[in-house]
Amino acid sequence: MASPTPYAPVGFAVLTGVNGNVRRVADTLHLAADPVELTAALVDTPSVSGDEALIADLVERSLKEQTALEVTRSGNAVLARTNLGRPSRVVLAGHLDTVPINDNLPSRLEDGVLHGCGTVDMKGGDAVMLHLAATVTDPRHDLTFVFYDCEEVEAVRNGLGRIERELPEWLDGDLAIVCEPSNGTIEAGCQGTMRVDVRTEGVRAHTARGWMGVNAIHAIGDALRRLEAYEPRQVEIDGCLYREGLQAVKIGGGVAGNVVPDEAVLTVNHRFAPDRTPEQAEQHLREVFAGYEVTVTDSSPGALPGLAAPTTRELVEAAGGTPVAKLGWTDVARFAALGMPAVNFGPGDPTLAHTRQENVPVNQIHQCVEVLRRFLSHDTTRH
Repeated sequence: MASPTPYAPVGFAVLTGVNGNVRRVADTLHLAADPVELTAALVDTPSVSGDEALIADLVERSLKEQTALEVTRSGNAVLARTNLGRPSRVVLAGHLDTVPINDNLPSRLEDGVLHGCGTVDMKGGDAVMLHLAATVTDPRHDLTFVFYDCEEVEAVRNGLGRIERELPEWLDGDLAIVCEPSNGTIEAGCQGTMRVDVRTEGVRAHTARGWMGVNAIHAIGDALRRLEAYEPRQVEIDGCLYREGLQAVKIGGGVAGNVVPDEAVLTVNHRFAPDRTPEQAEQHLREVFAGYEVTVTDSSPGALPGLAAPTTRELVEAAGGTPVAKLGWTDVARFAALGMPAVNFGPGDPTLAHTRQENVPVNQIHQCVEVLRRFLSHDTTRH
């Protein structure tokens, strides 16, 4: 086994701060370089949500060196696009932020695998996008590249929302590819998600005289039995199988060790197939928990796979293999809400996201580059 070493691309200074953290900084990235080197350089530029200015500056400077691209900035999001008059436009999107570092910087290359915070979620995908922005010189479609901030925190801070409000024309297209980790497989659409509070009310009393009260925690028991007996739906859409789910994720109640509780709250998360609207999902939950007070606390629509759209079919053909359903929620739903088909496609195993063990095989980064190059470019021979 090779000894772990930082993967240091040529031209990057390795700096050690007073706290021992390692950063690589550069005036620009060499976007035509090996995308694995780009991934390592991005990983070694820490960008925890809310602190993306350094990496956004780096990406902006690098993209501005590509004279064929129009580049603009929105907060700590960087956007670039071609304006070649092609009959269709493809939007490629990736977030620049990561979850907090967990003693997994700097990056290291070991036995063909790149390790480090963000290698999976999702600086490998960002590197793929940056490399294509520099090397696809004769695209079949006009291209838009969106590198945005604050995806890993609450939805109201997500940079895509700000871009939609302030620069909506930059999100127009015939297909959106969100380069989130998908193990190099096209994941079509995504599930919707909804959280509800199922609440019971009772009457307080001293536990020594429990018959004088009504125990709200006892009353939640039937809701739990309904969940235990629930059989989730499976739905096939465009050949992709979506599995719904209904899970209790939190339960609360109680006043004191000698008081019959007068309130209990059961929090339930529903993952629903994209053929349901949020309104239909809410109605379904109210039927499941009929007789209880149900309050929606969070809701995001899903996204249909859109595999019948001509541009999506071209991508599927370039990728080979069979698309699968995205079992989870991603920002493809934001693009679907704008009226365009959207898929997830990027390097890395999504089950490693947010873990200390994040790593991505370098061959998967190269694979994603070549698939997208075949799809995007007239000249598929250039490497």
